[in-house]
Amino acid sequence: MKSEMEMMLKGYGLTTAQIFYHLPDHPILLQTYVWQDYDLAPDFPEMKGFLKFWQETLDGPLHSVRYVHRRLIAAGEWRALKGEFILH
Repeated sequence: MKSEMEMMLKGYGLTTAQIFYHLPDHPILLQTYVWQDYDLAPDFPEMKGFLKFWQETLDGPLHSVRYVHRRLIAAGEWRALKGEFILH
């Protein structure tokens, strides 16, 4: 398992998906589920894998998915600095 910092340096960002699905016993009603993980845009392999698992395993059929993705750090933003600031 890679650390979060390693994943962010490789371009992964935090992806949050709001999943709307029909309740199995009451298909007219919608329920929401929030999923969050580090994923790689624009292909989103982690989210697609989770949605595939959902469709193959869980009873509540999917209605729709809304998601947002944010890269928290990019390789070009990371640099080593030497020096120190002394306060007081």
